[in-house]
Amino acid sequence: MDLDHNACYRAICQRDARFDGRFFTGVKTTGIYCRPVCPARIPHSKNVIFFPTAAAAQEAGFRPCLRCRPETAPDLGAWRGTSNTVSRALSLIELGALDEADVDGLAGRLGLGERQLRRLFRQHLGASPVAVGQTRRVLLAKQLIHETRLPMTEIAFASGFGSVRRFNETFQELFGRPPSELRRTSGPDFPAGPAGEIVLLLRYQPPYDWVAMIEFLRRRAIAGVERVTADRYTRAVQLNGFQGTIAVQRGEGNALRATVRFPKLSALPAIIARLRRVFDLGADPLPIAAHLAKDPTLAPLVKARPGLRVPGAWDGFELAIRAVLGQQITVSAAAQLAGRLVAAHGELFAAPEEELTHVFPKPEVLATADLTSLGMPRSRAAALSAVAAAAVADPHLFDANCGLDDAVKRLRAIRGVGEWTAQYIALRQLREPDAFPAADIGLMRAMAGREGRGHPRPSFLTAPMRGGLGAPMPRNISGRQPEDACISIVVVSCARSEGRDARPIPPRSRRRDLSALCRWIRAQT
Repeated sequence: MDLDHNACYRAICQRDARFDGRFFTGVKTTGIYCRPVCPARIPHSKNVIFFPTAAAAQEAGFRPCLRCRPETAPDLGAWRGTSNTVSRALSLIELGALDEADVDGLAGRLGLGERQLRRLFRQHLGASPVAVGQTRRVLLAKQLIHETRLPMTEIAFASGFGSVRRFNETFQELFGRPPSELRRTSGPDFPAGPAGEIVLLLRYQPPYDWVAMIEFLRRRAIAGVERVTADRYTRAVQLNGFQGTIAVQRGEGNALRATVRFPKLSALPAIIARLRRVFDLGADPLPIAAHLAKDPTLAPLVKARPGLRVPGAWDGFELAIRAVLGQQITVSAAAQLAGRLVAAHGELFAAPEEELTHVFPKPEVLATADLTSLGMPRSRAAALSAVAAAAVADPHLFDANCGLDDAVKRLRAIRGVGEWTAQYIALRQLREPDAFPAADIGLMRAMAGREGRGHPRPSFLTAPMRGGLGAPMPRNISGRQPEDACISIVVVSCARSEGRDARPIPPRSRRRDLSALCRWIRAQT
């Protein structure tokens, strides 16, 4: 990935926050790498070199700055113009793929060779997959050192290091001192305890529409598993046989404040990765808004609601079950069905709190359970069983390890999973930038409501959409609250130029307008 030296240097001279997380500055005279907003004295242009990622700077021999703390920069890895394959690999690394296997195993999950994967990482990130994984561990450990009072032993395992010895050696090599000396505040250490409570900040690139995000999650909250208020999201979780809770609310600055209570500290990196996916913290809203401003219909709508994100999913299997439950019914009805499903087949939560009584059922349970008694058509119950059986047969079914077309084809092979359901899963779980549930009833109603007031140009609905997003807008296109607005608007990044010409949208005709619009959207995509 090429970076224009003069442009980057102008950005650090102005300490422009818009570039925070987009690149890092290596200072040759000190051996330190910094964020563009670092408050330290600006070095001479000849003494700096720019890197697209922290991993690239670290692999080149630079160590993180203790003043600007690169671990607090927004993580925009998937929005740097990287290839889709690299973005999927980054997602898998965040979820611990390199803790479970080597680079060859990671490449195998992505369907390519190890050499090709290494070449793609060098080309787009400037570092190897191993260096990216190691840098993530170091930066998370450094964040825990500064933001918590956990003992160093617990920080070592919570940040993903396999041993305390390796943790100490890495910090000694990078900083020339043991990790305990990096902690600026004095005082006693406080172990996480049996519940493993850790509070930390999850940064993002502003703006961020928290109201739209929390409202989307509130309307879909599953009773017993989730509790959502106007300012806080809480849920019960289960990973690798361990149960715990997570709570997220707005934090100071451009960050969300996460409280994690989980007995296995080594699961923290995977929990953080899932939270980042749920709240879409890796998105870069600036190029999205810049591209939307080119369309006369979308520009005023996005200006009125800056910072919209695409809500992700905590778990792929859970999202797939939700999606099947929501077929042809309202959001509230689907949430009620999900609550009954959890009450009947979910595992009891070991330490109930704040209305959290269950964890979501495992695939093995639903694959053999009789679901016809939950008050749904037999065909839908059979579809739920089919999804569960498929998840049991392929534990990586909902991993981001292949392209959109292959993922949709694989999902549609499951009984009861159609195009809309597959695209919906690809959008929210697999984070596929080109995924577009064109038949979504909320999208069609919102679009139809703009009859006579203009529609987005077809190029904004045309794949390939590099960096495409679907975002919830409670009061956007139609100016009213959509009845079932899962996806209300499609956004594409400025990396994509205008697409082919399209046929004009057919006129509205009472009850036929939705089906006509659906056919029109499908024709464009």
